[in-house]
Amino acid sequence: MRIGIYGGTFSPVHLGHVAAAKAFMEQMWLDILYVIPTGISPHKQMKGDATPADRLEMCRLAFENVEGVIVSDMEIRREGKSYTVDTLRELYHPENRLFLLMGTDMLLTLGSWREPEKIFELCYPVYIRREADASLDDAIVGKITEYHKTYGKVVRRITAPPIELSSSTVRAVVAQGKSVAGLVPPAVECYIKEKGLYIQA
Repeated sequence: MRIGIYGGTFSPVHLGHVAAAKAFMEQMWLDILYVIPTGISPHKQMKGDATPADRLEMCRLAFENVEGVIVSDMEIRREGKSYTVDTLRELYHPENRLFLLMGTDMLLTLGSWREPEKIFELCYPVYIRREADASLDDAIVGKITEYHKTYGKVVRRITAPPIELSSSTVRAVVAQGKSVAGLVPPAVECYIKEKGLYIQA
Protein backbone atom coordinates (compact mmCIF):
# COMPACT_ATOMS: atom_id res chain seq x y z
CA MET A 1 0.00 0.00 0.00
CA ARG A 2 1.00 3.60 -0.58
CA ILE A 3 0.50 5.43 2.70
CA GLY A 4 0.80 9.15 3.21
CA ILE A 5 1.63 10.96 6.43
CA TYR A 6 0.67 14.57 7.01
CA GLY A 7 1.55 15.92 10.44
CA GLY A 8 1.35 19.35 12.00
CA THR A 9 0.02 21.35 14.91
CA PHE A 10 -3.21 22.09 13.00
CA SER A 11 -4.20 24.88 15.40
CA PRO A 12 -6.54 25.25 13.65
CA VAL A 13 -6.68 23.08 10.54
CA HIS A 14 -7.62 25.30 7.57
CA LEU A 15 -8.55 25.03 3.91
CA GLY A 16 -4.90 25.22 2.86
CA HIS A 17 -4.24 22.03 4.83
CA VAL A 18 -7.21 20.30 3.20
CA ALA A 19 -6.16 21.35 -0.30
CA ALA A 20 -2.59 20.17 0.33
CA ALA A 21 -3.84 16.81 1.61
CA LYS A 22 -6.03 16.26 -1.44
CA ALA A 23 -3.23 17.16 -3.85
CA PHE A 24 -0.86 14.85 -1.94
CA MET A 25 -3.30 11.93 -2.19
CA GLU A 26 -3.92 12.49 -5.88
CA GLN A 27 -0.36 13.09 -7.08
CA MET A 28 1.30 10.38 -4.98
CA TRP A 29 -1.47 7.85 -5.73
CA LEU A 30 -2.04 7.21 -2.02
CA ASP A 31 -4.26 4.42 -0.75
CA ILE A 32 -4.47 5.96 2.72
CA LEU A 33 -3.49 9.30 4.19
CA TYR A 34 -2.85 9.65 7.92
CA VAL A 35 -3.46 13.17 9.21
CA ILE A 36 -1.64 13.34 12.53
CA PRO A 37 -1.94 16.34 14.88
CA THR A 38 1.25 16.86 16.87
CA GLY A 39 1.23 16.13 20.58
CA ILE A 40 4.12 18.33 21.70
CA SER A 41 5.97 19.90 18.78
CA PRO A 42 9.78 19.79 18.94
CA HIS A 43 9.97 22.49 16.25
CA LYS A 44 7.73 25.31 17.38
CA GLN A 45 5.94 26.77 20.36
CA MET A 46 2.28 25.88 20.59
CA LYS A 47 0.14 29.01 20.35
CA GLY A 48 -3.53 29.53 21.01
CA ASP A 49 -5.74 27.96 23.64
CA ALA A 50 -6.81 24.86 21.72
CA THR A 51 -6.12 21.63 23.58
CA PRO A 52 -4.76 18.53 21.83
CA ALA A 53 -8.31 17.13 21.96
CA ASP A 54 -9.60 20.29 20.25
CA ARG A 55 -7.01 20.09 17.50
CA LEU A 56 -7.76 16.40 16.95
CA GLU A 57 -11.50 17.02 16.73
CA MET A 58 -11.06 19.91 14.31
CA CYS A 59 -9.00 17.64 12.05
CA ARG A 60 -11.71 14.98 12.23
CA LEU A 61 -14.33 17.55 11.25
CA ALA A 62 -12.19 18.93 8.41
CA PHE A 63 -11.51 15.54 6.84
CA GLU A 64 -14.64 13.57 7.70
CA ASN A 65 -15.85 13.65 4.09
CA VAL A 66 -12.47 13.10 2.42
CA GLU A 67 -12.24 9.47 1.33
CA GLY A 68 -9.07 7.64 2.34
CA VAL A 69 -8.09 9.98 5.19
CA ILE A 70 -7.54 8.63 8.69
CA VAL A 71 -7.13 11.23 11.43
CA SER A 72 -4.86 9.66 14.05
CA ASP A 73 -4.18 10.55 17.68
CA MET A 74 -0.96 8.50 17.80
CA GLU A 75 1.29 11.52 18.51
CA ILE A 76 -1.10 12.98 21.07
CA ARG A 77 -1.21 9.63 22.89
CA ARG A 78 2.56 9.27 22.82
CA GLU A 79 4.34 10.74 25.82
CA GLY A 80 6.96 13.46 25.34
CA LYS A 81 7.74 15.45 22.22
CA SER A 82 6.35 14.25 18.89
CA TYR A 83 9.24 13.20 16.69
CA THR A 84 8.51 12.27 13.09
CA VAL A 85 10.95 9.38 13.16
CA ASP A 86 8.95 7.71 15.96
CA THR A 87 5.73 8.05 13.96
CA LEU A 88 7.40 6.54 10.89
CA ARG A 89 8.66 3.61 12.95
CA GLU A 90 5.14 3.03 14.24
CA LEU A 91 3.60 3.04 10.77
CA TYR A 92 6.38 1.29 8.86
CA HIS A 93 5.81 -2.10 7.27
CA PRO A 94 8.18 -3.55 4.66
CA GLU A 95 5.33 -4.27 2.25
CA ASN A 96 4.11 -0.65 2.29
CA ARG A 97 5.58 2.61 1.05
CA LEU A 98 5.41 5.64 3.31
CA PHE A 99 5.28 9.18 1.89
CA LEU A 100 5.86 12.12 4.24
CA LEU A 101 4.37 15.50 3.32
CA MET A 102 5.99 18.72 4.49
CA GLY A 103 5.91 22.41 3.73
CA THR A 104 8.84 24.56 2.64
CA ASP A 105 9.93 25.45 6.18
CA MET A 106 10.07 21.80 7.19
CA LEU A 107 11.88 20.81 3.99
CA LEU A 108 14.63 23.36 4.64
CA THR A 109 15.22 22.08 8.20
CA LEU A 110 14.71 18.34 7.65
CA GLY A 111 18.42 17.58 7.98
CA SER A 112 18.37 18.89 11.57
CA TRP A 113 15.44 16.72 12.72
CA ARG A 114 15.96 13.75 15.02
CA GLU A 115 17.58 10.86 13.10
CA PRO A 116 17.24 12.30 9.58
CA GLU A 117 19.02 9.30 8.10
CA LYS A 118 16.32 7.03 9.55
CA ILE A 119 13.56 9.30 8.24
CA PHE A 120 14.96 8.97 4.71
CA GLU A 121 15.33 5.22 5.19
CA LEU A 122 11.71 4.73 6.28
CA CYS A 123 9.88 7.06 3.89
CA TYR A 124 9.84 9.08 0.71
CA PRO A 125 9.81 12.79 1.61
CA VAL A 126 7.44 14.98 -0.40
CA TYR A 127 7.03 18.74 -0.18
CA ILE A 128 4.43 21.28 -1.19
CA ARG A 129 4.89 25.02 -1.38
CA ARG A 130 2.26 27.11 0.34
CA GLU A 131 4.04 30.34 -0.60
CA ALA A 132 5.11 31.99 -3.85
CA ASP A 133 8.37 33.45 -2.55
CA ALA A 134 10.89 33.12 -5.39
CA SER A 135 13.74 34.03 -3.03
CA LEU A 136 13.46 30.53 -1.53
CA ASP A 137 13.93 28.72 -4.85
CA ASP A 138 17.72 28.39 -4.65
CA ALA A 139 17.64 27.26 -1.02
CA ILE A 140 15.07 24.57 -1.85
CA VAL A 141 17.07 23.24 -4.81
CA GLY A 142 20.21 23.28 -2.68
CA LYS A 143 18.60 21.28 0.12
CA ILE A 144 17.08 18.72 -2.24
CA THR A 145 20.48 18.23 -3.86
CA GLU A 146 22.14 17.92 -0.44
CA TYR A 147 19.59 15.33 0.75
CA HIS A 148 20.02 13.28 -2.41
CA LYS A 149 23.80 13.19 -1.99
CA THR A 150 23.63 12.45 1.74
CA TYR A 151 20.70 10.04 1.96
CA GLY A 152 20.32 8.75 -1.59
CA LYS A 153 16.67 9.71 -2.05
CA VAL A 154 15.00 12.27 -4.26
CA VAL A 155 12.56 14.60 -2.50
CA ARG A 156 9.43 14.81 -4.61
CA ARG A 157 7.26 17.87 -5.10
CA ILE A 158 3.49 18.25 -5.11
CA THR A 159 2.51 20.85 -7.68
CA ALA A 160 -0.48 22.93 -6.65
CA PRO A 161 -1.41 26.61 -6.66
CA PRO A 162 0.10 28.19 -3.52
CA ILE A 163 -2.50 28.88 -0.81
CA GLU A 164 -0.86 31.53 1.31
CA LEU A 165 -2.83 30.80 4.44
CA SER A 166 -1.54 29.92 7.89
CA SER A 167 -3.05 28.85 11.19
CA SER A 168 -1.61 32.00 12.80
CA THR A 169 -3.57 34.10 10.30
CA VAL A 170 -6.79 32.25 11.20
CA ARG A 171 -6.13 32.73 14.92
CA ALA A 172 -5.53 36.46 14.38
CA VAL A 173 -8.80 36.82 12.43
CA VAL A 174 -10.73 35.10 15.24
CA ALA A 175 -9.04 37.29 17.87
CA GLN A 176 -10.19 40.37 15.91
CA GLY A 177 -13.77 39.14 16.16
CA LYS A 178 -14.03 38.57 12.41
CA SER A 179 -15.45 35.63 10.50
CA VAL A 180 -13.16 32.84 9.34
CA ALA A 181 -15.62 31.66 6.70
CA GLY A 182 -13.64 30.77 3.61
CA LEU A 183 -10.49 30.16 5.65
CA VAL A 184 -11.46 26.95 7.46
CA PRO A 185 -14.01 24.22 6.69
CA PRO A 186 -17.53 25.21 7.88
CA ALA A 187 -17.61 22.50 10.56
CA VAL A 188 -14.29 23.78 11.96
CA GLU A 189 -15.63 27.34 11.97
CA CYS A 190 -18.63 26.17 14.02
CA TYR A 191 -16.37 24.26 16.44
CA ILE A 192 -14.15 27.30 17.02
CA LYS A 193 -17.23 29.41 17.78
CA GLU A 194 -18.84 26.81 20.05
CA LYS A 195 -15.65 26.31 22.07
CA GLY A 196 -14.68 29.99 22.10
CA LEU A 197 -11.19 29.19 20.80
CA TYR A 198 -8.54 31.72 19.77
CA ILE A 199 -10.42 34.73 21.15
CA GLN A 200 -7.07 35.98 22.39
CA ALA A 201 -4.32 35.91 19.76
